[in-house]
Amino acid sequence: MSKRLLLVHAHPDDETIGSGVTMAKYVAEGAQVTLVTCTLGDEGEILVPELEHLAADKDDKLASHRFIELKNAMDALGVTDWRILGGPHAYRDSGMMGTPPNDRADVFWRADLLEAARHLVAIIRAERPQVLITYDDFGGYGHPDHIQAHRVAMYASVLAAAPSFAPDLGLPWDIQKIYWTAFPISVMRQGIEMLKASGDTSSFTAQDPDELPFACDDALVTTVIDAPEFAQHKVNAMRAHATQISTQDGFFALSNNLGVEVMGTEYYRLVRGVAAGERDEFGREIDLFAGVVDA
Repeated sequence: MSKRLLLVHAHPDDETIGSGVTMAKYVAEGAQVTLVTCTLGDEGEILVPELEHLAADKDDKLASHRFIELKNAMDALGVTDWRILGGPHAYRDSGMMGTPPNDRADVFWRADLLEAARHLVAIIRAERPQVLITYDDFGGYGHPDHIQAHRVAMYASVLAAAPSFAPDLGLPWDIQKIYWTAFPISVMRQGIEMLKASGDTSSFTAQDPDELPFACDDALVTTVIDAPEFAQHKVNAMRAHATQISTQDGFFALSNNLGVEVMGTEYYRLVRGVAAGERDEFGREIDLFAGVVDA
């Protein structure tokens, strides 16, 4: 069967954190993996001191640098088909709710939903993915761009299947399975305990996992991709996103010692389609393409 997977993420680095192992695994299996990134993360914080001048309140050139980071991360995962929604710089990073950048007219949060979805419909109809991955309706943790990415992905998935919508964009295509990324509370709790055991005393370790905005009730998780053999691919991709992710301290530092079991497993909620195929000990799917009909 020809497997085709589409992922819709908000900023460079989101794809690696939430789906890096999944992407590397399916690429290695011969699947066509297409990543669509909605913005280049202009408003991101910068962890590399010598690059602080790229910040939005200084030279405002972080987006171009993160484009290069994204390319390098995709090289690490083996993904050759990656795109920016509408083309590079079509939509600006929106920043967080209530901040001045969020009021700009050119940010993704304020983009016309139909226009943005139309860009994605063209990709869906051209690539014809059977499986789509994006965020839940809260965008994982409430970032405006994550919420908008969810809206665009879900809207485009409906429009792409409608024969009456935009025949100039190609033949209709109905995606068979849609997944939302998930970070189970039990996994977040495990990560915090591992950090504490390593001596970490940051504010993150003091938080209650049940109150983390991006933590998902374990009962909602339907699917798990457990592929520790691709954990190093994910770590390498994280290192490519150097302005945004530190693998020297904090949660992602676990990748260097105790965290292979954390880094090598990714979780999802199936929201369209039917769970199928083999299950793990908790009754969760272990293959995104289980039950998919080739077309």
